[in-house]
Amino acid sequence: MELKRSGSQPSQKGPVEHFTGTVRIDPLFQSIAPARAGGAYVTFEPCARSDWHTHPFGQTLIVTFGCGLHQRWGGPIEQIRPGDVVTVGPNEKHWHGASRTAAMTHIAIQESLEGKAVNWLEKVTDEQYGSVASAEEEALVALEEEDRARADGGVARRTESLQNIVWSLT
Repeated sequence: MELKRSGSQPSQKGPVEHFTGTVRIDPLFQSIAPARAGGAYVTFEPCARSDWHTHPFGQTLIVTFGCGLHQRWGGPIEQIRPGDVVTVGPNEKHWHGASRTAAMTHIAIQESLEGKAVNWLEKVTDEQYGSVASAEEEALVALEEEDRARADGGVARRTESLQNIVWSLT
């Protein structure tokens, strides 16, 4: 058994040849052969994203923080949030990253084939990212406004209840 303490492995910058924007990769584990699995925390700052890529055995992403975007080749852009789990099939072309206004962190888990866990492809263009991010951001703003309205209403109700209790005691 091996125990790797949090922070015991150095962070790495996402290489510019495979990412757009600021990306930090914090290694979690790399299995020893014959096992093939590896995992890392990956943090994308706003507007940062991976290039299009595939994984020989697929990939699992577990979103832990923020708001991100994910797209499979030919499919719709999907917004991803904490608690979401994205499962990408073997050799399925995709990209993922942060929204325009919020950072996003996920745990990425994938297996290697002959020592290779990823096949990097072309960049996600600003036009591709911009067109999808605009629609996603509109949806996000609407959700945030809904959340704020619910929270404001809850505070107002609690304040009114407390005032009623105080008045009944006087």
